[in-house]
Amino acid sequence: MASRALGTTVVLAITVATAVITLPAAQATTPDRATASPGRAATAPAPAREDFNGDGFPDLAFTAPGGTVDGKAKAGYVGVVYGSKNGLQTSTKQVFSQNSPGIPDDAEAGDAFGSSTASADLDKDGYTDLVIGASGEQNGTFRKAGSLTVVWGGPQGLSGGATLLSGDEEFAGIGTRTAVGDFNGDGATDVVTLQGSNIHLLSGPFGRDGGAASARVIRDMDDLRYTDIAAGDFNGDGRDDLASAVHDGDEYDARRILVHQGGAGGLADTPTTVKRPDGYSLQGGETIAAGHINGDKYADIVVGRIVEGYDSDIDYPRALGGMITYVPGGASGPQGTKAKVFNQDSAGVPGVAEVHDEFGASLSVGDMNGDGFGDIAVGVPGEDIVKKKDAGSVLVLPGTASGPTGAGTIGFNQDTADVPGVAEAGDLFGGAAKLVDANHDGRAELAVGAPGENAGDGSLWVFPSSAKGPTAKGSFTFGHGTLGTVAKAAALGTSFNR
Repeated sequence: MASRALGTTVVLAITVATAVITLPAAQATTPDRATASPGRAATAPAPAREDFNGDGFPDLAFTAPGGTVDGKAKAGYVGVVYGSKNGLQTSTKQVFSQNSPGIPDDAEAGDAFGSSTASADLDKDGYTDLVIGASGEQNGTFRKAGSLTVVWGGPQGLSGGATLLSGDEEFAGIGTRTAVGDFNGDGATDVVTLQGSNIHLLSGPFGRDGGAASARVIRDMDDLRYTDIAAGDFNGDGRDDLASAVHDGDEYDARRILVHQGGAGGLADTPTTVKRPDGYSLQGGETIAAGHINGDKYADIVVGRIVEGYDSDIDYPRALGGMITYVPGGASGPQGTKAKVFNQDSAGVPGVAEVHDEFGASLSVGDMNGDGFGDIAVGVPGEDIVKKKDAGSVLVLPGTASGPTGAGTIGFNQDTADVPGVAEAGDLFGGAAKLVDANHDGRAELAVGAPGENAGDGSLWVFPSSAKGPTAKGSFTFGHGTLGTVAKAAALGTSFNR
């Protein structure tokens, strides 16, 4: 299996063209994007957080942070395809690097532009913007200091940009992980990124020069190692909170889930630890996602634990092959006492738990069948298909009023009927997964990345949704031929926007 380091993104070299496609002007009206459903608490209509051109249809961004740009190895790039009444349309595509017009800085070897991406309206102009991390960016003499860039949304799609933050220490790795949310409840989007184990909080609204309303650093005093972050309102107070998957220092087996609660002043300096019923820390993992799964007003947490072979495996038999842990939100925040754990040996979940399957390597929450409950897309890039090692698969666990269930789980790989392509060793299909309602019909489509496809070239798949959930019929794939990028060792499909 291809190496994937915790807390960083390991990708292969890529060559990219920076072509931009002009998009149609946004529609004059935008439909409501949130309505009440049976079994689900009613919520106020909210703008789609992934609509870059404001036409009412969410869009999809994807990354290749190891891409070669104009001869610069591992400079990195980010691609975008736009939603429509017919779903994602690859004819409306864009590819951005640091050599694209209007994007700050220049593409340089090792920048890893696209280390992370997040989408939100930073300047409150009604159009979603795209935040892009470049964890390998050099700042002066500081190697791998990292940076955050915003590309502005508008009626013609994404264009232009500004620098939000540059690392000021060697190996700071700004942009390795990024999350967005309204942490102080003022109606403006805030941005969070990591500098090692320190959290940088940039509070909005942002100026077109990238300047934040305020900025501060929440410093780690406990020698933690952050592996992933996700934002959501876990206690229903109208302010987003920040959930983190962490390890205690270099102890891979000392996994925890931490929550910095949002408040009038933004994120709290001191996090709380999600606990088990016995009062001890709930086992965390390496990946984390947030979303509404059980239909109430509280955001929920899903954590993927993909690293095996440690002492705690005895206490967590579901760790075999990787596991996910669901933690529902509540009035006092995430309720570890009500956590549920799943792996491929759980009832109803297709497949068999095997060592190094990496069940939970990628996670995304969205409603795929329109029943008002969030479903969980789970990437399993280490899955062997017959004798094809690390060919990979993706599974979608249904959401219910009591949380996710294995019953009714639907799975796909490249040998599934009606799925384009053929499963091959090392494809890593499911290395990235994303649920996005690109046609705005109330049912999210499933996007899947396979960064190992064709000996590391990488490719992307899209699965339509139905009243019964995701379906392979009508699925399609696209990659370098569509994007106009050079395929060799590109690792296209490493991640999607959050």
